[in-house]
Amino acid sequence: MGVVQKMMHRMLAQPLAAVLKRKVRQHFVTMVASHGKYWFLLSNPHHQPRRETRACPRLKPPQAAGLTVCPLSSILCPLKHTLKWAKVPFSKPTTLILAAVILAVVAGSALGVERFPPPDFTDHQLPAGHTPQRTAAWHYTHAAGVVADIVMLALMLGLATYFAHFLRWRRGLFVMAIIALAYFGFWRNGCICSIGAIQNVSLALFDRDYAIPLMAVVFFVLPLVFALFVGRTFCAAVCPLGAVQELVAIRPVKVPAWLDQTLGLFRYIYLGLGVALAATGAAFIICRYDPFVGFFRMSASVDMLVFGGSLLLLSFLVGRPYCRYLCPYGAILSPLARLSKFRVSVTPDDCIECRLCEDACPYGAIRPPTVDRPPETRPAGRRRLAALIVLLPLLVCGGALLGKQLAEPAAKLHPTVRLSERLAAERLGLFEVSDDASDAFRNTGRPESELHAEADQRRGDIRIATALFGAWVGLVIDATSRSIIAT
Repeated sequence: MGVVQKMMHRMLAQPLAAVLKRKVRQHFVTMVASHGKYWFLLSNPHHQPRRETRACPRLKPPQAAGLTVCPLSSILCPLKHTLKWAKVPFSKPTTLILAAVILAVVAGSALGVERFPPPDFTDHQLPAGHTPQRTAAWHYTHAAGVVADIVMLALMLGLATYFAHFLRWRRGLFVMAIIALAYFGFWRNGCICSIGAIQNVSLALFDRDYAIPLMAVVFFVLPLVFALFVGRTFCAAVCPLGAVQELVAIRPVKVPAWLDQTLGLFRYIYLGLGVALAATGAAFIICRYDPFVGFFRMSASVDMLVFGGSLLLLSFLVGRPYCRYLCPYGAILSPLARLSKFRVSVTPDDCIECRLCEDACPYGAIRPPTVDRPPETRPAGRRRLAALIVLLPLLVCGGALLGKQLAEPAAKLHPTVRLSERLAAERLGLFEVSDDASDAFRNTGRPESELHAEADQRRGDIRIATALFGAWVGLVIDATSRSIIAT
């Protein structure tokens, strides 16, 4: 055979013959190459094939293609105790391609033949699971990691306070933001963070069975303590979510004050919703919809990547949009920072009211100086304030009623409620097969009535939580309206 014939012999004929030899039931397939032609020998395993020493007669073209001499049925069905030869000329490419297609079909059919009956696992007993005990080395490593994270957080908060209050060094704060992004963001994969710790604290306050991690408590409390005394140094240089937006803030534009305050109420609404769902154990939506944790972990769904990428693109023109309009932890830090005695502020005695700092700040954090209103405008302001005070109970009650309407869709987020509804639907025959969660519950031997009672209790808790959330939204709208009117 030539070089091309040998290559085709190794690449095509030998693998197909091997597949047929292994998979075709009760038959052997042998491939022989001689005189530039391939010969496929089909025989019964109980009878030795007869060796042909003489040259095979030349067949006609239909027989040479293997269509009549070796039909597919002769391979798939039991053969008689005879030998059949199928001569496939190698010289014609079309004939070779046709032979390869036929052999591929035959091999695919042979793979589907059931040679052995499927095993029966009816009486099989699953072995008891064994959870390996955590060794002392694991506990030491885990404790060392927790201590390292807490020390890193405290150290960076202290340095940020020193740079902001004593040195007034913005470049140093920028370098610290890069370090925080590298450590808390990419190295620690954005977990645990102070923003997500809101949910852990909320669940611990309302669920006595939940054991909150120590690191979650420290990450939640420590930045609040710094904000209460020295301002929001955590937001300035320690938060990885703020740092990633800081890096891409190339040419931020100034957002009008009324629009900035209106959009700012969404972070308070987001805070209320996150606390309500976390306190009832329904969902941790603050972590689930974190826009940048997917970039930190190099893994996220498409919709979250689009959401995070959109916020990063918006950060080119708007300084830290997530921090200013969506961050729930910033909604807690903001009022505490206003109570701080040592927060960074413009010295009134040295201010000449040039307002250059107000125009230079890309985040709208510097408020204009307070100007006394003319006496003739004060009665109108009092009337607007009185109207908002009257509207406050209406907004709160109306928000509570609207919030109760969210109880049913919010309850479906709770795993216990979902499992209860699934079992009820399977009992009514709405599903032909059960899922893994329902099978796992039935294997526990726990009665379904107990699960349904627990689900009803969860629905009641979620109904109360959503009503309080609606009242909170009404209160936030009223307070934001007052702030806008005051400015």
